[in-house]
This record gives sequence, structure tokens and C-alpha cells, in this order.
Amino acid sequence: MPIQDHAMHSRRMLIWMYDLDTQRLAHPLPRTAFTIGRLHCIRVQQLATLKDAKSPAFKAYTSASAFHRCLAVAIFPFIIAIMLYQSRKYGLALLALLTTSDCVPTERDVTKANAEAAYKALQGWYNQSTGLWIPSTGWWNSANCMTVITELAAVDKNVQDSVQKVLSNTYTKAQQYNLQMMKESGAQSRTYMPQTYYSSFEPYIPDSMLKAHGQPRMKATGGFLNDYYDDEGWWALGWIAAYDLTKDSQYLSQAQTIFADMNKVFGKTNCSKNSVATGGIWWDKPHTYVNAIANELHLSVAASLANRVKGGNTNYLAIAKRQWSWFQGTGMINSNFTINDGLDQQTCKNNQGTVWSYNQGVILGGLTELSKATGDKAPITTAQKIADAAIAKLAPTGILTDPCEPTCGADGAQFKGVFVRNLQILQKASPQTRYAKFLDANADSIWRNDRNNRNQLSVRWTGPFVAPANASTQSSALDALVASLAT
Repeated sequence: MPIQDHAMHSRRMLIWMYDLDTQRLAHPLPRTAFTIGRLHCIRVQQLATLKDAKSPAFKAYTSASAFHRCLAVAIFPFIIAIMLYQSRKYGLALLALLTTSDCVPTERDVTKANAEAAYKALQGWYNQSTGLWIPSTGWWNSANCMTVITELAAVDKNVQDSVQKVLSNTYTKAQQYNLQMMKESGAQSRTYMPQTYYSSFEPYIPDSMLKAHGQPRMKATGGFLNDYYDDEGWWALGWIAAYDLTKDSQYLSQAQTIFADMNKVFGKTNCSKNSVATGGIWWDKPHTYVNAIANELHLSVAASLANRVKGGNTNYLAIAKRQWSWFQGTGMINSNFTINDGLDQQTCKNNQGTVWSYNQGVILGGLTELSKATGDKAPITTAQKIADAAIAKLAPTGILTDPCEPTCGADGAQFKGVFVRNLQILQKASPQTRYAKFLDANADSIWRNDRNNRNQLSVRWTGPFVAPANASTQSSALDALVASLAT
């Protein structure tokens, strides 16, 4: 059992003992001991700063491992009581510590070692010959797999060499991989649950789609472009993350190339003039749908490039600002401040599609980048309103869920990771205790309740584990672990 689990169990035991016994303990010393013990696990790291704590017992106690400190609190609360009894200055010091210092937890239940174990499990699905996590998951999901391991490497030096090798291999191999695929938007069922189908692996393209549309063409032009602008956006953000980690300019150049293709249809949809500004892009190259996710990705990539491309800030920033003005005016952000799936193709009004977590997520990162590029804090304020509304709707118990669970298919299983990844980006720019607690709670729930004995993680973060896991469920859950570590 990890040290953090021991610490958690000791804290739970203390709370149980306190709740059970303090009302029946007449003497103030044991009651004080239980009280101090219960709180002390939260504050124990700060004990070392007490100038009055000079006794050998205190020095040994504060220099011990986190596990032994918490275990000492759980088993020997009366030691603290005796010390309080013998010297009031210890009591005063502890009281001052407990009442005036910042609340900083001593232990994060999810550790880098846990994230490394989850990363190792994810790489069990990595296909070295294609540079993708295919066939366990699909094309756009692989972009998200790449992004999350890159974000892990940014907070954990232990995996940096390994991840950089994956990035190099994926950059070389994945763009050479010719992939036949088709996507459904979910509009016919009114769920707006996207579904990607493939010719060479499951889920296979249904006969009905083949009869209606014929065989899909190979990946449009090679590279990281295809017939779906949202897919392109995921890869662009992935290569931006790779650039941030490595500072390798080829990754940033690739993101620029991808964005140039996305931007070819900017302001050219049937709904582009339904707002205060002309903007918006199509979801797909056949021009069947204008949805939230493709447009959020377009905004996020534009703003991200504005913050990274030397001399390109003005052009990318102008696009990002115009896109945001258009997006705000479309009505996709509803009166509850959650985002529906897209626009009705006849009316260009909010289609009232399902509120999916990923539609609430990408916008957070995009607005954070826009705020950084402009120096304006208003996008941060809006992002926080969206984040709060999303958490209220999709995490009523504190743990994020999507309406499709536990059967979210290959695409829906990716959604929640997108939200927590972007919430962490917002949190980094404007720290809020509520977001830190939310990210920690989700990471802890995944590791405790949604993991099998091979460190595979499933779609249901509340638990129990839903078999089988795959690269999509694994990378999405890993996003939560990384977001917690990065907070």
C-alpha cells in the first residue's frame, strides 16, 4: 500500500475516534490530543518552522517521513497531550499554527509515482510502428494521448526522456499513416454524441454509412490534416504542448500548418454572420455542421499561437478575438453558462444539444490563452463562470461525469480529460481553491475507485472500474492525475 494510503487511513481513523469518543472523555487532555491529532496531519509539515519546538522528540517527529508522522498522530495522540500539559508554549505554538497559517495539505493522495504507473499502462497501447495508440483508440484520441503524456513530462522529469522519444516517433510515423475514417455528429439521435468509425479497426464503418457516402478517402493530404477540423485542432494543440516542453520549432511549425488549414473556412459557414462579428468554422470539410468543439479549438489554437509565434501575435490574435466575439454572440453559451453542442443548421440558433464535458473544457484553455495575449482579465472571468456552471451540472457529487456513462464509446470516453486539463490551465493562470480541491478529488477518486490491478483506468471516475479500459479511458483519466499534480 502506498505511503499516501497509509496517511489517509490514519487520518480517517483519527476522525472516527474523535467523533466516537470525545463526547465521552471528560478530561481535557485526551480531548485536546484528539483534536490536535485530527488537524495535525494537515499541518504537520509546518511544524518544523516552530522556533519553540527544540525537544528531541519534536525534532524526530517533524523530520520523519509523512507516513510515520501521520501514523504517530494516529497511534500516539497522548504524547501530544502530555507535551501540551508540560509546556504551554507548545500549545500556544500549535494553536497559532493551526489558526493563522495557510491551509496546505501535507500529502497529495495521487503522486507522481501513481501517474507514472498510469503512463506506463497507457504506453502498453502505443503502436511504435504507427506512432499512434491505434487500434485501442482512434486518430483524434491519439492526439489527446500525446498531449497528456506531454503535460505529464512537464511536471515529472522522470518521464521526460521517454516522452520526448514518443513525441519524435509520433511526429515522424503518425503523419505517414493513411487512415480511412468517417464521423457522425450525433445530430440524428439528438444526443450529439460524436462517433468515429474506421475501415481497418473497430469501430468499423457501418454499412448504412458506406451505402450513403461510399468508401471514405484516405487521410486528406497526409501530415496531420483530415476531413474534420476538430481532429486537426486536437493535433495542433498537441504539437503546441510538445513545443512548450521541448522548444523544438518543428512542433510549433506543424501547429501553424494545421491551423492554416482550419482557418481556410473561418467566417465562411452558413452561420458565420449570425453574431455580432463574422466568424466560425465548419466541423467538417463536407460542411454539414457548425458545432462548439471545432470552434473552441480554433479559438484556442489561434490564441495559443499568438502567445508563441514570434512576430505573429497580431494576425493570430486578431483571429482569436474575432472568433471569441462571434462565439459569444451565437448563443451556444446558454443562460446557465454551460455550452450546448452546436448550432441548428437551419436556424443557426443553439441546438440545445447535450452538455458534454469537453465542450466546457476547451473554451477554458482558449480564454486563458486569449487573456494572456491581450492582457485583459475579462476572458478569465468568463472562463470561471463556465467552469463553475460545468462543475455544478456535471459533478454534483464532486466527481466529473458525462451523460453517456458508462457506455460512452470510443469518442465520449475522452471528454472528461479534456475538461480537467483545461481547468488546470485556467487554475494556473488564476488560482482558485475550489478548482484545486475539485481536481484533487477527481484524481483521488480515479486512483482509489476506478483502477484495476494493472493500473488501467476506466471511463467511470466515481468507480467502480468498468472493463475494458483502453487508451481513450486511460489517457482521459491520466489527464485528471496530471491536472492534480500540476495544481
